[in-house]
Parts: sequence; structure tokens; C-alpha cells
Amino acid sequence: MTITSPHLGSSEAWTDAKLLYALEEVVEKELNRHLKVTKDWMPHEYVPWSDGRNFPGFFEDGEAWDPQQSKVTDIGKIALVVNLLTEDNLPSYHHEIATLFGRNGAWGTWVHRWTAEEGRHGIVMRDYLLASRAVDPDKLEAFRMQHMSEGFESDNSHSMLHSVAYVAFQELATRISHRNTGHQSGDPVCDRMLARIAQDENLHMIFYRNLLGAAFEIAPDLTMQAVRDVVVNFRMPGHGMPGFERMAAQMAIGGVYNLRIHHDDVLSPVIRFLKIMDIDGLGPEGQKAQEELGLFMNGLDSEARKFDERLAARAARLAARKG
Repeated sequence: MTITSPHLGSSEAWTDAKLLYALEEVVEKELNRHLKVTKDWMPHEYVPWSDGRNFPGFFEDGEAWDPQQSKVTDIGKIALVVNLLTEDNLPSYHHEIATLFGRNGAWGTWVHRWTAEEGRHGIVMRDYLLASRAVDPDKLEAFRMQHMSEGFESDNSHSMLHSVAYVAFQELATRISHRNTGHQSGDPVCDRMLARIAQDENLHMIFYRNLLGAAFEIAPDLTMQAVRDVVVNFRMPGHGMPGFERMAAQMAIGGVYNLRIHHDDVLSPVIRFLKIMDIDGLGPEGQKAQEELGLFMNGLDSEARKFDERLAARAARLAARKG
């Protein structure tokens, strides 16, 4: 793929290969920083194994799952399933970034390290859900099979810059979703587990956010266009799972992830940290993308305000019925 940067002049073209090479030193620096600050942890230490017992099947003493066995709130169950099914697609995510970033040098080392760290998340979440009997295990497995059998293709795999821009926001979105799920779960054990996962996601966000900042320095116009495209068309990676729209709506009402959270806690912090709206010296296409990004963020804030009003009205109606 070849893209021309207006900022650098029409005679100079950036390819993904050139961008990968130009950013490799930054990747190595960020990888070394990441390895110094990250702390390995053991998924099995966060699972309440003593709560576990056999399910029906090969074991004669197997006990069927019953909703009353779960300690988790209804919204917690929904969010946990969505979050776990998202983590389950790790093989596809690895394929995407390995294809874009490569398997050699600092890029390859990061790709494999990121995959190894992300692998712990699905392990500990599934073990927790099964040991604590938080959700129906048969339905959970059926969802996993359906979701993974349909495959996954990123909206942002058409260029390396789009992929970097996407994960800079998506890793923070995942951190927020896990953290809020823990808070809403009603189970301190679940909250503690998801808090640990959120720490990983935050470090991953920092890696990609810093890389995105470096991309702005070497190819500002193209990076601005990539950020504009990603923010305007942002979707969580689990959008293809069965029943996602309904579950996402329930998570929005339940305060796990909604428009206000997306605007205030995900998009705005990254844009503000990188001072994206203050970048000057852009070419025509970069300026256009920056302006469109600003207009979109203003519009999203207005939509979030309307959502807040509807949510407050809903809460008032529910309170009136109880009263």
C-alpha cells in the first residue's frame, strides 16, 4: 500500500514499510519501558477455586448450573460475557497485528509479548466464570463457538497508521469496560480480577498512545487522517458477536460503557494528552481531518448529553414506580 503525504510534498510517498522502519526505534524504546514497568501475574491466583464443583457430563456427581448460584449482578453477567468473548478472539487479533507490524525486530517482539499478556485475560476470566458459576457455562461455550466461527476482520487493517490509532483508543476503552464491569459486578473477587486485567490494558494503551505521538511527528497529515477515520468510525472489537447490539445497550444503561464514557474517558484523554487539536503546520488534508475531528467530538458530546438526559429520565421513572 502506498499513501502520499501532502505535508511532505506530493513527490514523497509513505508506505507501511517505510513507516514501520521509521517507527522501529520508538517501538524498541517503548518496549523496553514497558518491560521495566510491567509486572507478571498468575491468573490462577485470582480464581476462587474453592467455589468450584463438577458440572453434569462425565462426572456422576455433576451439578447443573442454576442462576441462583451466581454472585454477580445481571449487568455484571452481560458485561462479563461480552468482555470474555472479545478476549476469546485473541488469535485473530494476533494475526491482524502480526500481518501489519511483522514478526521481526522490535515490532515482532512487541507483537508476541502483547499476545502473551492478553492471553492471561481470557484464561482468568473464563476460570473465574466457571469456578464461581457466574454464568451459564453451556451458553457461554455456544456463544464462543459462534463468535469465533464467524471470524474477525478489523475495520482498520487497511493501513498501519489506522491500526496504531485504533488500538491507542481501543486499549483504553477495554480498560474502562473491564474496570466498570468489576465495579458493577457485585462480587469483590470479580472486581479484583478485572482491576488486574485493567492494569495490563492501561500499559498497552500507553505503548500505543506514545507510538501514535511519534507517528504525528514523522507523518502528521497521514496520522491526523487516520485518527479522524478511527474516531469517527470507532467500533469495539466485539461488535460481531451474537446479540452484541442488545448487550451493548444494556451495558450503556448499566453504566459499564456508553456515549458519555466513550467521549469523556476514552476519546478525550488520548486527544488531550497528545494535544491533537493543537497540532499546527498541517497540510490541507491534515487540516481538514483535524477540523472534522473537532466537529465530530462536539457532536458526540451533544449526543452524550442527550443520552445522559434520557438515562436520568429513566431513573426518575423507575424511582417513581418504586415510590
